Amino acid sequence: MGRYRMLAQILRGFFSIRTTLILLAILGFGAAAATFIENDFGSSTARVEVYYSPWYLVTLWLAGFNLAGVIWRYRMWRHPPRFLFHLAFLLIGVGAAITHYYGKEGILHIREGRSENRMLSSEPYLQVTIRTPEGVWVDELRKEFSALRKNRFKETIRFGSQKLSIEGTGYTFAKKGRATMGLLGLRVCYRNQCRETRLAGKRGAKGFKKSLNFGPVTVDLEYGSRIEKLPFALKLRDFQLERYPGSMAPSSYASEVTVLEKDRSFDYRIYMNHPLDFRGYKFFQSSYDPDEKGTILSVNDDPGKWPTYLGYILLALGLIWNLFDPKSRFGKLVRYLESTAAVLLLALGVGATTLHGASLEDFEHYLRAYAQGSGPAAEAFGRLIVQSPMGRMEPVDSLDTQLLYKIHRSLSYRGLNQDQVLLGMLSRPELWRYARLIPVKSPKLRQILGLPRGEKYAAFADAFEGKKGYKLKTALEAANRLRPGERGTFEREIIALDEKLNIIYMVFYGNLYRIFPMPDDPARTWYNPLEAMEKFTGPRRAAVEHLTRSFIDAVAAGEWKSALRRIDEIADYQRRFGGELIPPRKKIEAELFYNRLHLFPRLVGVYLLLGLLLLVAGFAEVLRREGGGVWFKRLRLLAAGVLGLLFLLHTFGLGLRWYVAGHAPWSDAYESLLYIAWSALLAGLIFFRRSLLVLGATVTVAGIFLFTAHLSNINPQITNLVPVLKSYWLTIHVSVITASYGFLGLGAILGFLILLLFILRDPERRPRVDRAIYRLAAVDEAALILGLSLLTVGNFIGGVWANESWGRYWGWDPKETWAYVSIVVYTIVLHLRLIPRLDRPFVLAAASFLAFASILMTYFGVNFYLSGMHSYATGDPVPVPAWVWWSLGIAALTLAAAWRKRDLPRLPLSRVLKRGRRENEG
Repeated sequence: MGRYRMLAQILRGFFSIRTTLILLAILGFGAAAATFIENDFGSSTARVEVYYSPWYLVTLWLAGFNLAGVIWRYRMWRHPPRFLFHLAFLLIGVGAAITHYYGKEGILHIREGRSENRMLSSEPYLQVTIRTPEGVWVDELRKEFSALRKNRFKETIRFGSQKLSIEGTGYTFAKKGRATMGLLGLRVCYRNQCRETRLAGKRGAKGFKKSLNFGPVTVDLEYGSRIEKLPFALKLRDFQLERYPGSMAPSSYASEVTVLEKDRSFDYRIYMNHPLDFRGYKFFQSSYDPDEKGTILSVNDDPGKWPTYLGYILLALGLIWNLFDPKSRFGKLVRYLESTAAVLLLALGVGATTLHGASLEDFEHYLRAYAQGSGPAAEAFGRLIVQSPMGRMEPVDSLDTQLLYKIHRSLSYRGLNQDQVLLGMLSRPELWRYARLIPVKSPKLRQILGLPRGEKYAAFADAFEGKKGYKLKTALEAANRLRPGERGTFEREIIALDEKLNIIYMVFYGNLYRIFPMPDDPARTWYNPLEAMEKFTGPRRAAVEHLTRSFIDAVAAGEWKSALRRIDEIADYQRRFGGELIPPRKKIEAELFYNRLHLFPRLVGVYLLLGLLLLVAGFAEVLRREGGGVWFKRLRLLAAGVLGLLFLLHTFGLGLRWYVAGHAPWSDAYESLLYIAWSALLAGLIFFRRSLLVLGATVTVAGIFLFTAHLSNINPQITNLVPVLKSYWLTIHVSVITASYGFLGLGAILGFLILLLFILRDPERRPRVDRAIYRLAAVDEAALILGLSLLTVGNFIGGVWANESWGRYWGWDPKETWAYVSIVVYTIVLHLRLIPRLDRPFVLAAASFLAFASILMTYFGVNFYLSGMHSYATGDPVPVPAWVWWSLGIAALTLAAAWRKRDLPRLPLSRVLKRGRRENEG
């Protein structure tokens, strides 16, 4: 009996929430560490040490068994929504295991006019070919190495009656920018002879062959992916690449292939997001040869697809059902908040970026006259169409908006709008070189430029000094020699200043204004005036030269009627020779209105100021003794109304950008930040509009995300989509997953506010504080449940998109991995309450506040600190911004101050809900 009792205790311990959280923590921490290992030592090292290591795979299996046991122990089938989404994880795990152990991946390269049935495997092999007078023996050893180990191994290969010994002597990883390569050291022995060599190779690429001679025996060695034969062949009849007009950027590419089998053949067109599915294999358009005469297809054989997809469906169904189930934790939180009159909760549906000859005095005199008469001509100039480097056709006004904001961080200069400023720079560069347009923060940089005391803006002329030339040359060269991680504030600013000076120089010469289409050009390229005068011939060259010179001369002389006529002539030229590329008039007008509105930068200050005022009012309401309740109620109604108007304005701005861009406004960093701010506002309005503190937190979150969107390293320009983003999966995946960031950000702010309330706790003198903590904790938990549900569903929708676009759900890309880490982190946070000692508002608040660091790493950190498919970084270290250290310091001080008064019991959900039921029955 004792043994059975001990076994029962062991099983209860293993099938417990505590064990679940420990296993999840191990998985999350391991995956997070692996992203940094991969960045510094390559993907093979990360796979060997973490992802496919025995300890990580065992932990995954244990987590699966633990989940199955927890489902059984707690009889989850009694609560269908909870049972469905927990069961879904088991199904997804089963599908992933089948794919991992039995699936195949590779690359198929075909040249036009040729057929191919050999693919390059994604897995690496040590390939050994032994050539003797008696024959040839081939052996392939599945090997993957870690740069963090010695990688000692010994293999014996028998051929005929003889044998060959191969020993691994080490493995090193080399990295240069984004190019990586592994070097495998080997010692090969045959009879009494031994040779040492090093093989260059890595997973996903064919290795470089080396031959060793042992008298009559020759040994060929190669490390890398191997060639695998398919049961049929593909012939590439034609590869087609479409570019955006006048740009090298691809709009789409496709492969016209013929599938060749013994008894049949058929034609098929493979293009992005439209794969070929045949005989269990899927072929996805991956890339192409530089000469555009060959295609590169990714190949995938996935036997675990349908269990995985079924798991995804059950997961989404269970999580959505859980939000509407009155018996779920979310449902109980809703009723608790209703019963305490803290908020009104409604159902939420989420569905659905060197000149001389003038002086400063001349410029000041010119500027007064220019400001008076340039308005109509500048407006007409802004309506001309320009072709961007990426091939997007847009009004000149959009380019002017981007350029002036890039240079000046504002859309006006001394009363002139962006079109007036840029038109002036084009027409009178010898004067505008004295315009103080560029903000300079560094005192040292101001000193180098020789700015007057107290002057915060520099002019183009300030960077040059007679024969001494470019003032920044020495300091700029020193800054560029430093690695990104070694550059300080001064070095980064001088590099940014140099970039702005180059932009101004290109504006002076019109290099950025591609306004003239070349007639009968198959690439439909538009050229700037200087290029057009150089490349065009005959009458067309003369026409362009006449239009350009007469237009510039008229503007420079202030002859505005003549300037307007020349602008009309340029517009007529654009319609005659490039009319098929010019957007519809309504879309042009909409884009001009969007530019003039400049809505989102203007909302930043409004959101942050309103958030601060509401937070102050919310704390005043919590800390008041008696009286004043009517005023606070009116203030809540007023705040909700103002926030509702701002939300409608924000929604209108997103919709307008959608219409102008022609695609959903969450395809890049800028747009997704706008959308996260929008989702945070939606959370506040639909959820918690009767709480001043929560409304303040909501609008503060929106303001912070909008402020982040308008930092200098984020480009707000509307751009064309790359081919892989031309998918309806983009709209679904990004909208859901970025909406989750709004809810989780709200949870973080609420967690911080709760910690501040803990600091102010005094149960005898301020009992309202404890009641406010309970209410905010319930709001916090509800927001986290919604955020985690959306994050999980959005992440797995991304897996479907990846599988449908390039044939794999998951590649352990840093962005994917950190999304997975975030899911693990928030799962732990929401399950801490199931451990009695941790079921406290303080624990929830601290955890929800700190957990948002995983979202920040997912959204920002990966882009700048890790290299990968979703990343903008090269993997080289870059400086950690000062605000990160300030945030960590504030967080540590807040947690330390709140810790002393943390002894508040768990949320009184049951007691309040029972009281509410008795009152209803009475």
